[in-house]
Amino acid sequence: MRVLIGELSRRTGVNAHQLRYYEAQGLLRPVRGGNGYRDYGEDAVLTVSQIRKLLAAGLSTQEIGHLQPCVTGGDPDLKPCPETLELLRARIAGLDEQIDILLQSRRTLRQYLAATERRAAG
Repeated sequence: MRVLIGELSRRTGVNAHQLRYYEAQGLLRPVRGGNGYRDYGEDAVLTVSQIRKLLAAGLSTQEIGHLQPCVTGGDPDLKPCPETLELLRARIAGLDEQIDILLQSRRTLRQYLAATERRAAG
């Protein structure tokens, strides 16, 4: 069964503009009908669900594109392809670095706040 973009949008809760963006990023691959309309396969609902969940995990559309050959199921499940493990490890390392920077920023801001509050009280 094939569906048009409006139906895919309704079934996934993702607006048509976003679906066209996923297509532009190479994450969705509709067939163009003779009328020029995008025609999505039944698997597109699962693909959109996978994309949304991977985006929610903090992955970029480019990273998702690299992972797609290794993505299965609705959770999604990731096959242990070498690029999958490498990408996830790199992404986690990047997050750890960002967390460290944020923690240092918070410590510094708290020091500024404490010093400013002491001056205001004194």
